[in-house]
Amino acid sequence: MFDKEPSIVTLTNGIRVVYLQASSVVAHTGVTILAGSRYENSNEEGLAHFLEHCIFKGTNKRRAFHILSRLDAVGGELNAYTTKEEICVYASFTKEYFKRAAELLADIVLNSNFPEKEIQKEKDIVLDEINSYLDAPSDKIYDDFEALLFKNHPLGTNILGTKESVSSFTREDLLNYTKRFFFAENIVISFVGDLPLEKIISVLEKEFSGLTNRGAQVEPTSFEGYLPFKKRTKEANFQAHAVIGGVAPGYNSPHRRGMTLLTNVLGGPALNSRLILTIREKYGYSYNIEANYAPYADIGYWSIYFGTDQKYLDKTIKLVYKEIQLMYDQALSEVQLRKAKEQLKGHLALSLDSNSGIMLGLGKSLLLFDQIDSIHEIYDALDKLTVRELKEIAAVYFDKSKISELVFELNN
Repeated sequence: MFDKEPSIVTLTNGIRVVYLQASSVVAHTGVTILAGSRYENSNEEGLAHFLEHCIFKGTNKRRAFHILSRLDAVGGELNAYTTKEEICVYASFTKEYFKRAAELLADIVLNSNFPEKEIQKEKDIVLDEINSYLDAPSDKIYDDFEALLFKNHPLGTNILGTKESVSSFTREDLLNYTKRFFFAENIVISFVGDLPLEKIISVLEKEFSGLTNRGAQVEPTSFEGYLPFKKRTKEANFQAHAVIGGVAPGYNSPHRRGMTLLTNVLGGPALNSRLILTIREKYGYSYNIEANYAPYADIGYWSIYFGTDQKYLDKTIKLVYKEIQLMYDQALSEVQLRKAKEQLKGHLALSLDSNSGIMLGLGKSLLLFDQIDSIHEIYDALDKLTVRELKEIAAVYFDKSKISELVFELNN
């Protein structure tokens, strides 16, 4: 993912550390844990995300105020996020405060004790977050689409959970979740900054020595039995919204990079994507239209989202299917492929213009892929993609019989 070669070191207790030297007064470090929402049991919907909130609320030696002030007092930042596959707690700080940051992250990960009073307050905050999400149809439709796409599987559950599930969580639930997933082989620590590797390892060996190992990572439950669907619902919105898509290759599939390129051509962030040029520029039907590809460890999904005036809804859907069919029927020309590769390389380079983002990407790559690709390796892999290979990928994933559709129509 970068020019310099990162170093990977395993601590005495089995935690893997990925290190990248970067000349900057600011350093970044994170603890990425294989404990996202797809690992929740059926009665735990939203527990991983709720834990991410509560992990800052107290440890055996710190109250919430002291946790939140420890790095802020020296101009640093402490944050966290939850996805379907991982929980990550991370920090940014001036490099002389690395030891302070590492000790704080270790205290949070190893010693959070989830005070009852704080749990009750945090429930109200997460319930408010759920209400905010319900007020955002462009977010809600993606989650509803995933729920239908990955029906009866943890990948289909909402990361935030439901009002009922969040209200039911107890301190014991949080403690049990950390016991199940917060162990050495399930964790990667990443660092990007201008400090010697030897110092980083010395500090981490000390601060994270209390974490036990179990011999292997947790394994996700695989998803099978995808059934395409078409569903329309009435919603009290100002626009109609739609997501059209289907299953796609996972992280470890040889088709992953080809799928990334095809999705980028179809509706990536560039203003010259096919969907933008047709639906936004030519017809003026939608301001916001995009194609996305979300790969998980073993499977993924591709999607096209747009919002539009109700009177343009069916016309826009028809045009979207026309572009998908064109991708399915006609292979890219050699000239188109060459331009698409150069564009994607540029997007990748821009995405790496942040040491904080690189640090998070390092942790996720090592945790989920057990490898880290340099930017040159990624470019080489893109260069090897052929017109024929992309046509074969399009034939598998853009087959009209395998496409699903979720539409929010106006409720008036």
